[in-house]
Amino acid sequence: MIIEIDKGSGFCFGVTTAIEKAEETLRSGRQLSCLGDIVHNGMECARLNSMGLVTIEHEEFSRLHDATVLLRAHGEPPSTYATAQSNNITLIDATCPVVLALQKRIKKMYESTRGTDSDGRLSDIVIFGKNGHAEVLGLVGQTEGNAIVIEHLEDVRKLDFSHNIYLYSQTTKSLSEFHQIIEYCREHMEKGATFESFDTICRSVANRMPSICEFARKHELVLFVCGRKSSNGKVLYNACREHNPNTHLIEGPDEIDVAWLQGIDSIGICGATSTPKWLMEQCREKVEGMKDEGRRMKEEGMKDEGLYGNSPKRPNTQTPKRPNTQTTKRPND
Repeated sequence: MIIEIDKGSGFCFGVTTAIEKAEETLRSGRQLSCLGDIVHNGMECARLNSMGLVTIEHEEFSRLHDATVLLRAHGEPPSTYATAQSNNITLIDATCPVVLALQKRIKKMYESTRGTDSDGRLSDIVIFGKNGHAEVLGLVGQTEGNAIVIEHLEDVRKLDFSHNIYLYSQTTKSLSEFHQIIEYCREHMEKGATFESFDTICRSVANRMPSICEFARKHELVLFVCGRKSSNGKVLYNACREHNPNTHLIEGPDEIDVAWLQGIDSIGICGATSTPKWLMEQCREKVEGMKDEGRRMKEEGMKDEGLYGNSPKRPNTQTPKRPNTQTTKRPND
């Protein structure tokens, strides 16, 4: 059986930087909190928690004073920085450079329009992304909460195409769906209204798409390892499944079903930009253990059959019935 781990899978630059900053701070003996899960992978979060990293949410952050807090790669809205300043919170800012650049672009556009363009026409900043996602909350925050978020192509219909529209994307969304949204907007803009789109999808995700699809086609079975909260994980997993229907999403080795391995000679293991390499290695080890156990059971079964292979019937091992030794009564004369 061939078991291959995709070389292109694993942490992206932004996630790697955030984790390295967390590890460096914790090793120095300082107490450190992280605003939200540092990465959308439960097992990696658990590993860092065991090192001392404390995960907090925004409500707890607002009550915190005189502490050190890590901002993860997803980025934060301006209100988070304002709270840190007023509460004397030291920030270790691990916002991904790609996300940071996107925040600045959206803020600049918002400040130049403020809801109305120079032509007097109303304008909307639209973000293709997941409502409530940490990155999207940070992007919307650059517009004082005024940006419109659309999650899917069908949501575009709710836009007012008489307004000027400036379209951006969450960095981890599907490039193909983003292009479909662009095309729809262009076809429905009213005469005189401006439409501009900005391709802000991270190439760490987009560039993985062709290679991970080719990887999925190479194998009979694909184990896609990622946290179920991972946005780019959903995009990449769906792409794998489109090219190989025998693809299973798992968060860790304990979710591997031995039944999936039956009759399979080639297994591919891959993951999201939030999936650690060590976790994919654990999944490979689990599959190898299952394979060895299956081989051992098969060999034992063959040995068992070999004991009786030359006999037409297996010997009767039941204890034979004892003959009836009771004296038969003679009939009366």
